[in-house]
Amino acid sequence: MTNPAVRIEQHTIYPIPADERHGRAADLFTVWFGSNIMILTIVTGALATLRFQLSLVAAVFAILIGNLVGGVFMALHAAQGPQLGVPQMVQSRGQFGSIGANFVVALVVLMYLGFVASNLVLGGQSLHSIAAGISDPAGIVLIALLTLPAAIYGYDLIHAYARWMSWGCGVALAACFFWIIAVNKLPADIWQRGGVTVSGFLGMISVGALWQIAYAPYVSDYSRYMPADSGVRPTFWASYWGCVLGSALPMLLGALLGLTVSDGNIVAGLARATQPISILIVVVFSIGIGSTTAMNVYCGVLSSITVAQTFSPMWRAGAATRVILSVIFMILALAMALLGANNFMVNYENFLALLLCVMAPWTAVNLVDFYLVRHGHYDVQSFFAVNGGIYGRYNATALFCYGFGILIQVPFLATDIYTGPIARAFGGVDISWLVAIAVVGPLYYGLAAARLRSPGS
Repeated sequence: MTNPAVRIEQHTIYPIPADERHGRAADLFTVWFGSNIMILTIVTGALATLRFQLSLVAAVFAILIGNLVGGVFMALHAAQGPQLGVPQMVQSRGQFGSIGANFVVALVVLMYLGFVASNLVLGGQSLHSIAAGISDPAGIVLIALLTLPAAIYGYDLIHAYARWMSWGCGVALAACFFWIIAVNKLPADIWQRGGVTVSGFLGMISVGALWQIAYAPYVSDYSRYMPADSGVRPTFWASYWGCVLGSALPMLLGALLGLTVSDGNIVAGLARATQPISILIVVVFSIGIGSTTAMNVYCGVLSSITVAQTFSPMWRAGAATRVILSVIFMILALAMALLGANNFMVNYENFLALLLCVMAPWTAVNLVDFYLVRHGHYDVQSFFAVNGGIYGRYNATALFCYGFGILIQVPFLATDIYTGPIARAFGGVDISWLVAIAVVGPLYYGLAAARLRSPGS
């Protein structure tokens, strides 16, 4: 029998048949642990000490709190995959309607493009840091070529890739901590560097939470092949601890590096701090970038197919369509990476701020609908019906709550592009995502529950 990992996946956005379901909860731990140990996660953690000027102790607490809290939302989405057997964005039709969901899905496609471009830039810079003969653009192209096969082959190869990276990148990460702390030694005043501000502490908590919430739109894509009776708890905890540990540990390394580099270049700082094993470390992390980049390309293509299928309900996209779209998607992300590489950190921070604003209200609507309103019971065939089936083309309740959730965040936003009056009054503290979740969740529950109780619903 052919190993599924070396066979191009045939399914796209449609329900996975029961006889093709496979996998264990442990697979969810490795897919999220292995795919998160990469350069981008390290750079994100460095924001704690570079951008927010936190001390090492404050950075550790902010990173842990953000990931532990945000991981709850991420893992709750993971449990939806085995039960419904379809990608996360297809399942969103059950809340927003077949056409109403397209706005969110289109935003998610842009999110995937942004993450792929970010990973390509950092992968290219990493290769350049250990081999001056490889320019940043050449390195970006090499990482793209490394990524594409896994994205094309699909679900099983991506899972296998992440399992390998769990060991490879896990050992490399441990080696980094050991080399920086025990071999090269930390600066004597490391504990006195940085400080603590409310805005900086809450800002880094938000970054950690966002890192987790950003996986919400596609976390169930990697659990949808699992047997329907896999159970919510095993799926939840395997995804939760895989993603929290895989994210928080490299972020802590990034925060540490942020206090030791003088030029703000974390990639080059990592290479210097791990001499003479830096070549091996950077190569392993660069290969690791390919795992999560493949995941983003794969899910970006599934989301693109979801949008297209809405307007051509009779069209059934197969493996060939997914392969072609994967190549196109990678070309677009490659163009973004090559054009935006010189202003990476500014572009990345603004991208994170925008992402948090549009994802928080969506995750509130989705989770409340799945767990509290419908208790996990959906008519999957209606997701693909011409008229949206029992969910219709538009769900005014969900769309209203989502739009309101975006608007209510505006006064609380604190970004380089715009700072709202409430955020300014609180010294630049950005708690917009908390406001969105706290308001949209109960609001949607009340309106949706009343709508379902109404006669004829």
